[in-house]
Amino acid sequence: MAEIGQKTLLDSGWLAARSTDVQLTGTQLTTTYPPTSPTSPWMEAVVPGTVLATLVENKVVGDPFYGLENETILDIADSGREYYTFWFFTKFQCKLSGAQHLDLNFRAINYSAEVYLNGHKRVLPKGMFRRHSLEVTDILNPDGSNLLAVLVHPPDHPGSIPPVGGQGGDHEIGKDVATQYVEGWDWIAPVRDRNTGIWDEVSISVTGPVKLIDPHLVSSFFDRYTRVYLHATTELENRSSWVAECSLNIQVTTELEGSVCLMEHLKTQHVSIPPRARIQYTFPQLFFYKPNLWWPNGMGKQSLYNVSITVDVKGHGESDSWGQLFGFRKIESHIDSATGGRLFKVNGQPIFIRGGNWILSDCLLLLSKERYKTDIKFHADMNLNMIRCWGGGLAERPEFYHYCDVYGLLVWQEFWITGDVDGRGVPVSNPNGPLDHDLFMLCARDTVKLLRNHPSLALWVGGNEQVPPADINTSLKNDLKLHPFFESQSENITSVEGLSTAYKDPSQYLDGTRVYIQGSMWDGFANGKGGFTDGPYEIQNPEDPFKDNFYKYGFNPEVGSVGIPVAATIRATMPREGWQIPLFKKLPNGYTEEVPNPIWQYHKYLPYSKPGKVHDQIELYGTPEDLDDFCLKAQLVNYIQYRALLEGWTSRMWSKYTGVLIWKTQNPWTGLRGQFYDHLLDQTAGFFGCRCAAEPIHVQLNLATYFIEVVNTTAEELSNVAIEASVWDLEGACPYYKVFDKLSLPPKKVVSISEMKYPKSKNPKPVFFLLLKLYHVSNYSIVSRNFYWLHVSGGDYKLLEPYRNKRIPLKITSKTFIKGSSYEVEMKVLNKSKKPDPKTLTYKNNFAVRNDDSDFDMTSLKPIPDTRTDLKQPTGLFQRLYRQFSRESDGLRVAEINGSDGGVAFFLNFSVHGAKLEHEEGEDSRILPVHYSDNYFSLVPGEEMSIKISFKVPPGVSPRVTLRGWNYHHGVHTVL
Repeated sequence: MAEIGQKTLLDSGWLAARSTDVQLTGTQLTTTYPPTSPTSPWMEAVVPGTVLATLVENKVVGDPFYGLENETILDIADSGREYYTFWFFTKFQCKLSGAQHLDLNFRAINYSAEVYLNGHKRVLPKGMFRRHSLEVTDILNPDGSNLLAVLVHPPDHPGSIPPVGGQGGDHEIGKDVATQYVEGWDWIAPVRDRNTGIWDEVSISVTGPVKLIDPHLVSSFFDRYTRVYLHATTELENRSSWVAECSLNIQVTTELEGSVCLMEHLKTQHVSIPPRARIQYTFPQLFFYKPNLWWPNGMGKQSLYNVSITVDVKGHGESDSWGQLFGFRKIESHIDSATGGRLFKVNGQPIFIRGGNWILSDCLLLLSKERYKTDIKFHADMNLNMIRCWGGGLAERPEFYHYCDVYGLLVWQEFWITGDVDGRGVPVSNPNGPLDHDLFMLCARDTVKLLRNHPSLALWVGGNEQVPPADINTSLKNDLKLHPFFESQSENITSVEGLSTAYKDPSQYLDGTRVYIQGSMWDGFANGKGGFTDGPYEIQNPEDPFKDNFYKYGFNPEVGSVGIPVAATIRATMPREGWQIPLFKKLPNGYTEEVPNPIWQYHKYLPYSKPGKVHDQIELYGTPEDLDDFCLKAQLVNYIQYRALLEGWTSRMWSKYTGVLIWKTQNPWTGLRGQFYDHLLDQTAGFFGCRCAAEPIHVQLNLATYFIEVVNTTAEELSNVAIEASVWDLEGACPYYKVFDKLSLPPKKVVSISEMKYPKSKNPKPVFFLLLKLYHVSNYSIVSRNFYWLHVSGGDYKLLEPYRNKRIPLKITSKTFIKGSSYEVEMKVLNKSKKPDPKTLTYKNNFAVRNDDSDFDMTSLKPIPDTRTDLKQPTGLFQRLYRQFSRESDGLRVAEINGSDGGVAFFLNFSVHGAKLEHEEGEDSRILPVHYSDNYFSLVPGEEMSIKISFKVPPGVSPRVTLRGWNYHHGVHTVL
């Protein structure tokens, strides 16, 4: 028999077929003629997923992510809607007893559907962003075996794709309440089925006579966050024909350690519900004294409490249950008078926003928990603190928000309006948004109810570069108006008693805790008035973001740059003709124009030059010879570009800016622009440039003034610290060394320390390295480390080309920990070049522990003892290396890399591969995703760095960790 409160996902065993290929009705499919196996026209279906995902999985069509294969897939504009109208079929077991009830739940479908269960029809009305819950108690089969068929229809207005492409195609998709990117954009090709399908989870859930619906949790704070109240309201539906006498329980627990939980509160209330009635019930407030607060990434811990609500019905026991991880936090924002930008506060502390724009994980809507976890952790790894869910994409799923809660990423969630599709563009699009405004609001309200309990959700925004139509905008403003307690003037309220007598409980609002902004360039974003003042999006001169004229306004919601991935990704996602690098075409004005091959052009490649403004940044290192050379030089540029963008903004924290969001962090398709990691989940070097620049406490060089600066975004003063600045030349000498000591760094401030005068010295080297380290004087522990490669004014990096031939001696020590399929590897890399005088004080690079840093937990994993005395070095791809492996019971292994040269080991990077050493051309040996504590790093003579690497290994695969670098090409690897 079914268990009360149990939700069972229906995520396997589905079959699918094109509707025109099925000559049976829904009633017949779910009674007398069910499909029994994946035989024509039926195929195994991807649910959750889309029609196109199913077709790709079954190899009925080509892979739209690979090369030009998307061009071979029939577009819905040419095929007609019926071509992508599909049946989905599955079976499930469920047998009820007594007063049990069963709901069949669709958390979202696109765009409408007819549901048949055991011969009975139900209709799922239109709208991509709404939940459907069907009570099916009376139509279950007595033997518990049930047949389910769903006929899914595409959006009503899928539109067509103009020959020149464009933002949102012909904009017709904007007439529906659906994703708008699916007609193509300047970063993605058209999605041929327009995301038609059962794209979110399907489940069945069992209740007793009374059902809990959409509980709402809100916290209110008093006495400087020492007194906190939890407010909770829920809807209750009595499905019986008699008065239900209920005991309603709310329980709050917190995990202390491991599986040990502390009960904070347990409160029981009694309520009577009339027959067939649906009521709203508000609990008395629960009081907490000094609870652990939830903080964004970089500001503190992400403390979460488990809140559970259950309802018992007299004579029937437990009838339904609900649970949610909840964080106590208060988010406020206002337009800052000093900058004109929107300034956010969390728990009373101002937070400088450094975040990224997000579309969605995957354009086939293959949205797994594992993928979400990787995506969000990557953002936390980059030290970002906000993700903006762009209006042309999704209302993101609860799993996305769960990991934002866990990793501390604030979320800016937009509704489904974009300027290009709703009032701008070529041709000019309809400014009145979707045709059905009531449907838009129904989807909006349902989305709010789905997401509102997540502490990471920071604000609602009406749309991207546009405001919703006037009536929708008015409704959103009214529905999402702040409860008086969460308005800025509410600080005068001193007690929850005074609050409750004057106003209704805040949990009775639809939301009431988060600000609603009408559009992404209004009210403290861009110029605040809707002028087209976000961007730029192209290659930048690295010094430009530090200059006054780079961006005029206080908060830029979109600024971007390049982002081509590594060569292995190009080979894995394109046929051989796509491995051709761009042609470098010299122009009369002295600039270079890049001419990409057609496959790169189709994948939206963004050049590394802008003739007339920015010289080709790859060419600064010399004209690339082949794909590997091009992509490696591109990673150098990626690192510099994104570090400079974020450091330039941070340099003016509070004096000019309140925040910035990079356009964009990732691609839901195999695009070649604007990303920190590619669709295969391998990071570009820009990822680590961002990670460096967005540290909570950061030492940096202002590239416009050459002053050394320290940024302290935390609420704590940093005292008794020093900065070590050292310049290194290509011969391994240290012509400049200076320590700035006795420093105190106030909280929430940028401090200018001193000018780095080496370029103004007599005969500076044309290319040189600068290493900055901020450290505690007491123990030399590193707070921030930043490594630059620089050239004199008007110069270039071409001297780095012969530097690739340097042979730098390295010592690599590895220690491996394993738990199941999870590996964590600690790699220590030492540059054995002789240290010149003066000796640096901090060469060991012992990094200070951040209070909120929980990226890597190696304590729960056991070391693998090394039982081998030697490891044969393969020939071919990897040259022989002189190495010795120690036999240590703690699992240590040591590799000695001989080299006769001294100097900086430049731009080293690790990667993880399957143990197979010889691969066919284009074969991808990488294990992905991998989390690195740092990568694309450089070591000066005598310096040592510890890098922590974590990943999961597919079954039957032995991993190896590979090290490569600008002047290290041998690919030393550790077989684990």
